[in-house]
Amino acid sequence: MARVAVLQMTSGIDPAENARTIVAAVERAAADGARMLFTPEMCGLLDRDRQRAARAIRPEGDDPVLAAVRDAAARHGLWVALGSLAVRQEGPRYANRAFVIDEQGAIRARYDKLHMFDVDLATGESWRESNAYAPGEAVTVVEDTPVGRLGLAICYDIRFPALFEALGRRACDVIAIPAAFTVPTGRDHWHVLQRARAIEASAYVIAAAQVGHHPDGRDTFGHSLAIDPWGDILLDLGGEAAGLGFVEIDPARLVQVRQQLPSLANRRIVPN
Repeated sequence: MARVAVLQMTSGIDPAENARTIVAAVERAAADGARMLFTPEMCGLLDRDRQRAARAIRPEGDDPVLAAVRDAAARHGLWVALGSLAVRQEGPRYANRAFVIDEQGAIRARYDKLHMFDVDLATGESWRESNAYAPGEAVTVVEDTPVGRLGLAICYDIRFPALFEALGRRACDVIAIPAAFTVPTGRDHWHVLQRARAIEASAYVIAAAQVGHHPDGRDTFGHSLAIDPWGDILLDLGGEAAGLGFVEIDPARLVQVRQQLPSLANRRIVPN
């Protein structure tokens, strides 16, 4: 059994304040016996004002949130799946990048969000993530974490089954799907998509989420989830407030589900 912590945040436009929130969660998670902490997408900076945000976005090596979390992870001996940060890179667009940090503060893996959220919602909300962020190019799986083999995805990626088929083929034990879901899409699709991804990959899903009304004016859905490989919801932090929740990841449950319903073993390649 591996005890993990799931952080639900209302991230704002001040990276220093967001870093303090995450570091405090590292401290509490370690004190409560967790071996790993999961945080939401864009946990270091959530700002739809791109001109203002540009002043705070740094290259990976200079990012103050990443540095603070790495230090806290090392001090408290806790792994952290840092949902994602906005990272400056070569070229005109940033990366929406997830990090996996081990108990010594070392970066074990990076994952750049593959699918950009370019949508016009019926509510009038319009989002063009690709204007500021470049999509990633690779599927990422991290071996030998406290929760086993960990697959990485970010928010809008959840709508693209091919990514989760690839993670399933790599026999991930847990898939992290950090998010900053809008309220209308979250209300209709969040729970059903998260449960579907857990079921089809025969894996636990940990989905740390942003929640509530943010300083940049947006509203996010919340309901950070932990879901077992059968699709049962083990943890739901609700849609009202930030907070920290805990859940146990049981390797025996993975074995049980995969024996009862061996869809990974039975999978065939569907011809075009």
